[in-house]
Amino acid sequence: MTSMISRVDAPASVSAVTSTRLADGRELLFFDDTAHPLQRPSRDRRDLPERGPSGEIRYDALTGEWVAVAAHRQHRTHLPPADECPLCPSTDARPSEIPADYDVAVFENRFPSLGPDLAAAPASPGWGSRGVAGGRCEVVAFTSAHTGTFSALSNRRVRTVIDAWAHRTEALSALPGVAQVFCFENRGQDIGVTLHHPHGQIYAYPYVTPRAAVMAAAARQFHEAAGGTATLTGTILANERADGARMVLEGEFFSAYVPFAARWPLEVHLVPHRQVPDLAALTDGERDELAVLYPDLLGRLDRLYGSPTPYISAWHQAPLDPVLRRSGYLHLQLTSPRRAADKLKFLAGSEAAMGAFINDTTPEEVAARLRDARTGTA
Repeated sequence: MTSMISRVDAPASVSAVTSTRLADGRELLFFDDTAHPLQRPSRDRRDLPERGPSGEIRYDALTGEWVAVAAHRQHRTHLPPADECPLCPSTDARPSEIPADYDVAVFENRFPSLGPDLAAAPASPGWGSRGVAGGRCEVVAFTSAHTGTFSALSNRRVRTVIDAWAHRTEALSALPGVAQVFCFENRGQDIGVTLHHPHGQIYAYPYVTPRAAVMAAAARQFHEAAGGTATLTGTILANERADGARMVLEGEFFSAYVPFAARWPLEVHLVPHRQVPDLAALTDGERDELAVLYPDLLGRLDRLYGSPTPYISAWHQAPLDPVLRRSGYLHLQLTSPRRAADKLKFLAGSEAAMGAFINDTTPEEVAARLRDARTGTA
């Protein structure tokens, strides 16, 4: 299938964006480090089968939560060798998911948990309720290089990734049936990654996820009790900055701290100083600072033990419900199960079954070590 590449408007961005289609019709977008799009071939030379139907979501009446059933993901690519990586640019000898060299590329996942159909979760569900697993799942390739880490990317490249997250958040939020957009990165085999190539993902859910629903309810209750004059996340940030014991770094627009009641052996929250609902709402100045502070924070994790630390980088964005967005507040939750150089925390009985976390480290000590890790003295 031959596709025409087209320019995509990207407001509040310094990165050029172009769009094309893969052989099975999935969308692919290139985000360039420059403001002017690079010229590149757009043709996907593969002979791919037609896309399969969406999976389904089933309602868990015991918890009030939706569960996605995506059995087709059993056949997804799993830790291929470098010469078979689907995220490396295509060559004459081996076509891949990305038909040309690139800075940052975003495309629809070939093995999605949600989508390609678009449909909201059924209203007023009960036992036995099921629906189409509507939504969208996208892969974000941070670099065309097969090896490397996010923290080692240039600040210019990180800014391009941030622009890509913001662009996709805005675009996916406008799709029918989407209730929440989630940008994240899983790093390391201990976390469960299936591709070594530096990349992240974006999920557009047809329902508000359980964790987001809990946080949104707490934020809304606090906001209403304060007469709409204060936010929960903003108040916590102010308290942490005043206390200082768990602060890791502070900038003009963002600050990072280990939360007072951290669940994980390594957990850091990176929070903007003003209330914004999502990444798309950040100004150019905020994005520029984030492009410096965020990789700094990731680098500190690796310097704690002198070797790569597995982590989950989760961008919590406000659900799209207008009522919940009024008190919603963008923030990053960066977590790792690494509790020592050679030890990982596994979610066993109390955490996995009861949701009752028991932390093996103290937030104050972790924050002190992360502060020192800037100079490699930890």
